[in-house]
Amino acid sequence: MPSPMTKQNVAPAEAVASIAVASSPPLFAYTPPLSVRKKCLPQIELDGGKAVSWWLDSMRASSPTRAKTAAATGPLADAVFNDLSDLRMRHPSALSNFDQIASASNGKQIVMFLDYDGTLSPIVDDPDSAFMTNAMRKAVREAARNFPTAIVSGRRLDKVINFVQLAELYYAGSHGMDIKGPEKSRHAKSKDAKGVLFQPASEFLPMIDTVHRTLLDRTKSTPGAKVENNKFCASVHFRCVDEKNWGTLFEQVRSVLKGYPKLRLTQGRKVLEIRPTIKWDKGKALEFLLESLGFANCRNVMPIYIGDDRTDEDAFKVLEESGQGIGILVSKFPKETNATYCLQEPSEASAMTDEPSLVKDFLVRLVEWKRRQTKAVSKV
Repeated sequence: MPSPMTKQNVAPAEAVASIAVASSPPLFAYTPPLSVRKKCLPQIELDGGKAVSWWLDSMRASSPTRAKTAAATGPLADAVFNDLSDLRMRHPSALSNFDQIASASNGKQIVMFLDYDGTLSPIVDDPDSAFMTNAMRKAVREAARNFPTAIVSGRRLDKVINFVQLAELYYAGSHGMDIKGPEKSRHAKSKDAKGVLFQPASEFLPMIDTVHRTLLDRTKSTPGAKVENNKFCASVHFRCVDEKNWGTLFEQVRSVLKGYPKLRLTQGRKVLEIRPTIKWDKGKALEFLLESLGFANCRNVMPIYIGDDRTDEDAFKVLEESGQGIGILVSKFPKETNATYCLQEPSEASAMTDEPSLVKDFLVRLVEWKRRQTKAVSKV
């Protein structure tokens, strides 16, 4: 149950823009498998005091306060250190254990899946300023030259393509609900993989547009709230909202969602997201790409998924349950995860100084290993 991806060099703006067919009707390189057919998820309970309390606790848990953690002293500092140590024992560093990953991948086709925010770029106050460094872009480009490579993001497709600026990659925007691939792929095993385009939630576009406009109006009284239209989902960022106002913001979002039973509320890192109730997520997108590119049911494939958010856990879970592939959590803080390994996330400082990122270092090392393997085989 693996898949491939591809990329090449930094493309001019017009070439990159040609990848993002924002309003194109869904096309299929093949008949979608049964696992891809739409199923609806139940709406999570939003009413009642307990539900509100649960959501607020969840918002805090998924949005650790960096300053407080960094400044922690005494028992709190010890607790944080112990949690981090426990995380690294259960999910060791992908770099420190690179030889183990290389050994498991030997003789297999690696397929790379990369989240964007918090993985290739730092988490920043302004979502529109989440730029990746030139060094990171170069690392992704080189990875895509050696392995099928996809970016799987909660961002809308055209926005993440503009951030990455690399043609010939596969892109899955809106948590995998908007998938687009290049016309030609050097890595695709299936001839039918050309021009992959899939939008399983296209019927929800008018509804999401309406919800986005309503959210803009409903949340304008909350300082720091930012509403983003990610095409197949509407995102409400609260990273710049004072924590004492989170409850008010949640009530505003909930009041909008009540009028749309076919939409559901989910949560990421300091963001609330309204999405269609169809059973589709980053894990389903991973499966779809692997199958559409001809790697379904292949035992000689090694999917590697690197991500930092709760939404990436769906992909980690797919790899864990399949018993094939490697999930790598990017995080500075201890958290429950279905990933096998971990890496520290890129910092805002790295975006300004091109300082080393462990995600970049991992990609560079993986490419170097692949090249050595190829050279060794060619000498035989």
